[in-house]
This record gives sequence, structure tokens and C-alpha cells, in this order.
Amino acid sequence: MLDALSYGFMQNALIASVLISIIAGIIGSLVVVNRMVFLAGGIAHTSYGGIGMAIYFGIPIYLGASLFAVGAALLLSFISLKQKNKMDTFIGLIWAAVGMAIGVIFVDLTPGYNVDLLSYLFGSILAVSRDDLYFISILLVVIILTLTLWYRDILAVSYDSEYAALRGVPVKFFYTFILVLCALSVVVAIKIVGLILVIALLTMPIYIAQKLSSTLAGMMLYSSALSLLFTLVGLALSYTYNLTSGASIILVAAFFLVVFLLIEFLHHR
Repeated sequence: MLDALSYGFMQNALIASVLISIIAGIIGSLVVVNRMVFLAGGIAHTSYGGIGMAIYFGIPIYLGASLFAVGAALLLSFISLKQKNKMDTFIGLIWAAVGMAIGVIFVDLTPGYNVDLLSYLFGSILAVSRDDLYFISILLVVIILTLTLWYRDILAVSYDSEYAALRGVPVKFFYTFILVLCALSVVVAIKIVGLILVIALLTMPIYIAQKLSSTLAGMMLYSSALSLLFTLVGLALSYTYNLTSGASIILVAAFFLVVFLLIEFLHHR
């Protein structure tokens, strides 16, 4: 494995592992405490429409997926704040019709066979480019700046939105902003673990982190460290045994989660 570090693609993969792990730890924690997991799933699958359009029109994949994902985040934020009773219907609509169906149709209309298509469904961390790293780095900087400037407000909105509103915190703005950051995080994570597995990366490390820390900041730190562990071990397995990187990372995360649950069960007996 160490000899592989001399290759540029492996260096890119390791850098991406660190960056994505921090993003997944921070945004995953916010997604879980704000009960946005179902919304994040809808956003993830909607972004496939952007991938299909990007392939068809020949524009950067990240641009197409980001536009679709952010659009879905804004729409879902509006619906969840105004018409919560219709959320399931709208998530199903954008998940299947607006996202997956549009993406599949545009891919069908694209001349020739798209070799990279499966990498967006199941992830391909070894295919991360320098341009991808720039995009991921900028997103991480934005997320860290957001937390630095508004951590207390985000904390209040996440745990008690009614109290936050009474304090004068713009709850709707922060709720929408968290969803937008989630959308962009989903887009960058798709490159690592794929569209189908991205929600697992945003939730499994957080479940363990919740048990290890009682604060939001602690959750973010623990889940970032766990995400990095899972990603690096999964990357090593995928390189050594020629396996799909995204699936390997998620299986490693699932293995550690099961072990943690068993330890927790035995401890409470």
C-alpha cells in the first residue's frame, strides 16, 4: 500500500479522504440533529438529474450536480417550512421524477457510452482530480467559516428552534443554509462513495459520535475522525483487493458500527 503513495491519483485520494471526512463529520452531525436525513436522501438522488444534464451538455459534473442539489435544497426547505404535511409526496417527486428519471433520460440521450457513469452511482475516490480537490477545499473553507461565525446560532436552531426564534435568531435562514451546505456536501461525497451510498457516510459515523459526545462540537470532531478512519481503511481495502472504493468504505463503516452496537449491548446487559 505504501508504494502506491508515489502515484498522483493515490495522493489525490488521500487528500480527498481527509477533506471529505471533515465535511461529512460536520454536515452529517447537522443533518442528524436537525432530523434532515430523509431530506438529504432526496437531495442526493435529485443531484443525479444534474449529473445527467452535465454529461449531456458537456459541462463540469460538479456544476450540474450542484445546481440541481442546491435547487432541491431550496425547494425542500420552502416546503418543509410551509407545508410539512406534504413533505413525503414532494420528496418522492423530486427523488424519483426530477432527479433519477431526468438523469437517466439525459444519459440515454447522450451519444456514446459514458464510462464514468457508474463512478457517480457507487463512488470512485481513486478518480478524484486536482480540480475536484479545489472544489472540495473551497466547500470545506465555507463550512468552517460558517461554523466560526454562527456556531451558537446554528446550535440553537439545531436543538431548539422555537427558543432560537424567541432570541431573534433567523431560524428559516439557518435551516435553509444548513440544507444548502448539505446539498453541496452530498455532491462532493458522491465522488467518494457514490450517490447510492452517500447518506450512509453522513449518518453511520454520527451515530457512534453521538454516543461518545454530548455536545455538537464534540460530535463533529468524533464523526470527522471516524469518517477518516472508515475512508482510509476502505481505500486501503479497495486498492489492495481491487474493489469498488465507495462500497468498501461503507462496508467498513457498517462493520465498525455493528461492533460498536455489540459492545454497547453487552455493556448494558
